[in-house]
Amino acid sequence: MNERGKAMRKPIIIIPGNLLTSYTEQFKGIPINYTPNGFVKALLRTNATPLILPISDEQRAKEYVEMADGVLLAGGQDVSPHLYHEEPHLKLGATSPERDTFETAIIKEAWSQKKPMLAVCRGFQLMNVVFGGNLYQDLEDVSTSIQHVQTTPIDKPVHSVKLSPGSWLSGVYGEEYRVNSVHHQGIKDLSENFRAVAWSKDGLVEGIESMDKDQKAIGLQWHPELMIDSDPIMQSLFDAFVELVNNDMKNRNVTPSV
Repeated sequence: MNERGKAMRKPIIIIPGNLLTSYTEQFKGIPINYTPNGFVKALLRTNATPLILPISDEQRAKEYVEMADGVLLAGGQDVSPHLYHEEPHLKLGATSPERDTFETAIIKEAWSQKKPMLAVCRGFQLMNVVFGGNLYQDLEDVSTSIQHVQTTPIDKPVHSVKLSPGSWLSGVYGEEYRVNSVHHQGIKDLSENFRAVAWSKDGLVEGIESMDKDQKAIGLQWHPELMIDSDPIMQSLFDAFVELVNNDMKNRNVTPSV
């Protein structure tokens, strides 16, 4: 295959996976690597190639990111407060030190290699923490009347977010949109690497974007992957992210297939 043939391919989006140990009685206790299927489905619709990574030694992060064109960070367990030098809150949920370590390495490598990142919920929170920010370990510490852990089915919107005009996320959602919400932690102090671009009406940060024009990194607190079948705009987020990745590939002289 010639060099041009090597370059003609679909964009590869890596998704660091989670580790499931309690699924059914038959497989109870057997670790299973996984990611929510909504991410895979959404990326396949964009003509990208999603690859789910097993939780691995952090030394593998460099080679994983090198083979990727973009990184998608999924939701899951609470981010360990030890990463931002706090003791655990009484309401802290389950954490995964192995996942924290591996995803931290992936985030740092993606930043170093200037690969685009899209971070959802836990991924959004961890990306902030990796670059010096911190979190509310439980939103009971925040004065709010908004339901951030919804009791409505999770494929339905529950509260609105306001978005900064001119931001990348506002290009997808407009300046106000209703989203779903399944989180009890949130950003407290924002890393200086990012700017806030979306907020719920209680003032909690719901979306961030990189301050570095050469680093495309977007984070959001809601779960678009759970709403792609009920709300076309949620699928549009993944369409826009893969378009961003395609443009980045062209700038790196890697021509995506169409």
